[in-house]
Amino acid sequence: MNAFTLSTLVLAILLSGCQPTAPDNSISKNSDSAAASITPAEAQQPDAQTAAWWHDAVFYQIWPRSFYDTNGDGHGDFNGMTAKLPYLADLGVNALWLTPMFEAPSYHGYDFTEFYQVETDYGSMAEFEAFINAADAKGMKVILDLVINHISSEHEWFQRSVASEAPYKDYFIWRDNMPPAGSGWGHAWSDNDNPEAVWHWNETRQQYYYAAFGASQPDVNLEHPDVVAEMEKMAKFWLDKGVAGFRLDAVRFAMEGGPDAQADTAETIAYWQSFNQFVKSVNPEAYLVGEAWVDIPVAARYYGAGKGLDQGFDFEVGYKILGLLQQDTAGDAQFGTMQSNQQQVADASVLSENVQQRVDSVAPLSFFAPFLTNHDQERIAFQLKQSDAKAKLAAAMLFSSPGTPYIYYGEEIGLTQDRSGHDVFKRAPMLWDNSKQAGFTEADNSWVEQLALFGDNFTNWWPDFLAKQLQAADRSVAAQQAQADSIWSLYQFLIAQKKQRPELGSNGSYQVKQWDNGVVQITRELQGSVSVFVLNLTDTAQDISAIGRDGLTPRWAFAVEGNSIAGFGLLVLQSTL
Repeated sequence: MNAFTLSTLVLAILLSGCQPTAPDNSISKNSDSAAASITPAEAQQPDAQTAAWWHDAVFYQIWPRSFYDTNGDGHGDFNGMTAKLPYLADLGVNALWLTPMFEAPSYHGYDFTEFYQVETDYGSMAEFEAFINAADAKGMKVILDLVINHISSEHEWFQRSVASEAPYKDYFIWRDNMPPAGSGWGHAWSDNDNPEAVWHWNETRQQYYYAAFGASQPDVNLEHPDVVAEMEKMAKFWLDKGVAGFRLDAVRFAMEGGPDAQADTAETIAYWQSFNQFVKSVNPEAYLVGEAWVDIPVAARYYGAGKGLDQGFDFEVGYKILGLLQQDTAGDAQFGTMQSNQQQVADASVLSENVQQRVDSVAPLSFFAPFLTNHDQERIAFQLKQSDAKAKLAAAMLFSSPGTPYIYYGEEIGLTQDRSGHDVFKRAPMLWDNSKQAGFTEADNSWVEQLALFGDNFTNWWPDFLAKQLQAADRSVAAQQAQADSIWSLYQFLIAQKKQRPELGSNGSYQVKQWDNGVVQITRELQGSVSVFVLNLTDTAQDISAIGRDGLTPRWAFAVEGNSIAGFGLLVLQSTL
């Protein structure tokens, strides 16, 4: 193979159509390497689900308020998303997830006051419909963030339930007395035995109501047939508008069964099966993906033997990937001490263990949707201290993993955040260029500077943060697109490969091999089509001469020269297709 210089970039997305040469990718096992290989059952007998459109999708999560503002009010809007569809098409994504865009009193929108009206900050219903039509013309599916577990305390339903009006009286979960401490009530996602965290007093009705996510977001009573019917009516309304499905928020908490059954109950699983059945009756190709923020074996239960949700997020894979790149903060279980160079090297077997857990679950491997971070988590660039090299390794590990990948807006440019703490830091405006407000808005101030949205004692952090990002000169979309070896360029390449290479789907085998020097080789193969990802997880140059490359062509190289790969370098090899 010809030598690469550190500045050389090999990026050949258009591959020849000749038959692949059988590669020698079975590197001999010896004292210098450790390998784990997984061949999913689907690779032998693909299940019927693999024909569904979402198995060939690459999703891009948009926080509408922060994406692009076209009317100069400092808030992103529907027209802004429409204007940026060419950008998304250029990146290569073919499916979009919009976080809540229904009318709500909060900036985040997870506390709806209306199910049938769009958020006025984002524009009109006509502008939303125009966006859906424009996305469809670009070949992009759009799914909406749907919160069925709870709604706003300002919603008409709750106000009328407070007044004990029929039929709304029992649309929510009421009780006369606060459960005693020690009774087991509390936040279902923690060991917090604190009934006051979930039961809230209403002075007008003189009763307590259940609200797992805070007093302003009461849980609806999904045992009430009218509530169930209303949720189905609402879903049909948006499906008829042309949306392709829904990301379902907080699916684990739909139906509570008492203090020891606040999450993942059999009734909850059954509810989502019923909801899916209804959605498919409206549109057989509609898609439901659930936010079950829990270990893989439990999350897999929402597959419901093929009658439940179409997919669920794999929350663990992002933690594993970040752990490999953050040795100083990751858990001990993710690492092993290796002898080469007298340094501690991250143990990449956690990647194959993650995939094996999915394979061993009650759901097929194709059920799981991997991602790095989302709107509830600190941005990956922030966690990696803005190391572009590590961000590239994270992207490679994500796209080499089986399943339907999701990208949080800005990850493709290494978008970071100002600090830990308030969620708004994770959800700040996109940086499009190095102009005023980074090209996000023509207003003097963006929405993150409207401090009344965030409570008392909140200071304006945005100007200083934005100034630092603009001074960096390479944090924006425009700057990243101009660099052949940028994070953005790598994402564009990986997205194209994910859509074009059969082995990168759920049916391809998955092998992780790690050498004593810290170099990791991830191999995906299906019927002779092969992709090999070579990653240096150390900060020093390492030898990669032992990696078999017969029949493979380099498609992307970052920090590779001859048989040496620099610290946190990346090499992608593929057979012809």
